[in-house]
Amino acid sequence: MKVAIIGAGINGLYLSWKLSEMGHQVTVFEKREKIGKEVCSGLISDRILEFIPESKDLIKNQIEHCLIHFSRKTVKINFSKNFFVISHYELDNLVVKLAENSGAKIILNHPGLTSVVLTSDINILLRRGFERIVGCDGANSEVRKSLGLKDPEFRLGIQGFVSQNDSSSTRAKRRVEMNECSSTFVETWPTKNGFLWKIPRGIEIEYGIIEKPKEAKEIFNKFLKGKNIQLEKINSAFIPQGLIIPQSPRITLCGDAAGLTKPWSGGGVIWGLMAADLLLKNFPDFLKYKNMVKKFFFPKIIFSKIAAKMIYFLGFNMPWILPREYKIEGDFLL
Repeated sequence: MKVAIIGAGINGLYLSWKLSEMGHQVTVFEKREKIGKEVCSGLISDRILEFIPESKDLIKNQIEHCLIHFSRKTVKINFSKNFFVISHYELDNLVVKLAENSGAKIILNHPGLTSVVLTSDINILLRRGFERIVGCDGANSEVRKSLGLKDPEFRLGIQGFVSQNDSSSTRAKRRVEMNECSSTFVETWPTKNGFLWKIPRGIEIEYGIIEKPKEAKEIFNKFLKGKNIQLEKINSAFIPQGLIIPQSPRITLCGDAAGLTKPWSGGGVIWGLMAADLLLKNFPDFLKYKNMVKKFFFPKIIFSKIAAKMIYFLGFNMPWILPREYKIEGDFLL
């Protein structure tokens, strides 16, 4: 079949790679001039190796547990599956090579398609001979808007970095010697509707926040000021949550475009790739894909939202009830 994929993020590239291997004629349309998501912490479970084995060469650090710092108690969360620190930018550029080698056509800087989507006339693509269209164009998906679907809920993610390789800084030298930036755990500080984080990334340490858009910047700045931290390379992006997939036999959504991120952390790489595999398994039946995604993810979304709210309530109000150490699966809390 002739397939159009809108958006050259990890999900669009993965689908183009696998659909091309299945023998389909795939074209990926990307409005930007280059490949690679730059605003992402890249904290991804070891499931990534099941989807993209070649990504093992991109691992910068391995994370075994997380410390959650409530005001009156710190809880240690052990992961039954280890997490890797990987550059999302490098991951995307790895998969684009795999996609092109399998026969997919990647078109960058494509303003013509952007104008098509913005005018809500995606049927033009169908008239061009594309038999299936997959929107993988991120949180602010124009494909989703062109179909008249509601937007998911949004939180704002902000990240910045502290370099640890400044030879002129005694403090940086000391931290490198202590392996602070390659430690095997992350730290988080819960906020009302999200959390702050600290992630060791090898030669640098990342700090960030996920919160409601109107509150994120103020909370983050207060946190940084309190810890006397000055960041470099500050980035931000909206993080969707909602699972929105159209009731259409020829057009569908995947990944962030479908609002498919983990409610407690905002991470979307593994969930998006799992949804992509469900699409591949049911291709070209998009209606069956929709049913399978809802059946698989809805119970997990509902459970994780309830679990996260309960943990936050106890952590802020009755911290003595929470165990000091707990083990979770990571991608699904169980």
